[in-house]
Amino acid sequence: MNILAISGSLRKDSFNTGLLRAAIEESPDGMDITIADISGIPVYNGDEETRDGVPAKILQLVDDIRAADGVLIATPEYNFSIPGGLKNVIDWISRVENQPFANKPVAIMGAAGGPLGTARVQYELRKVLGSQSANIVHKPEIFVGGASTKFNDGRLTDDICRDLIGKLLAALAAKIS
Repeated sequence: MNILAISGSLRKDSFNTGLLRAAIEESPDGMDITIADISGIPVYNGDEETRDGVPAKILQLVDDIRAADGVLIATPEYNFSIPGGLKNVIDWISRVENQPFANKPVAIMGAAGGPLGTARVQYELRKVLGSQSANIVHKPEIFVGGASTKFNDGRLTDDICRDLIGKLLAALAAKIS
């Protein structure tokens, strides 16, 4: 079972990339998780799309999503919503024929400094991915609040969060099967 993981943060050592590394460690037998790189993608502009086409990096990401059995997204919350870089990637992907998110099992989690974790962004992301007909894993919901207290040198140290990640991956695997 191949899972493509996407971090909504572009920072290499973000808490959300740390969540994805924890997911790799907590993944069940037979599940391989690969973290995609979404850095360096130009802001969507229809004029540029008409002139230059879809960027090669987006086309590669589209191929990777299509080839994956499922997608795992870990995202921070920026101003109560989806980080611009992640939303931009989804906007570009929405422009391709044969929508790669259609019926694709997608699990979402996130970490942030505030007490609500990433509740608001996850609901926004579910709505946006729903517009692409993604098959969203609804539970368990993982909203890691107070993230700075749950990581040490980029590694998730909170056992409750690790357990929830394992349950989320099991739910993702169940959607795939």
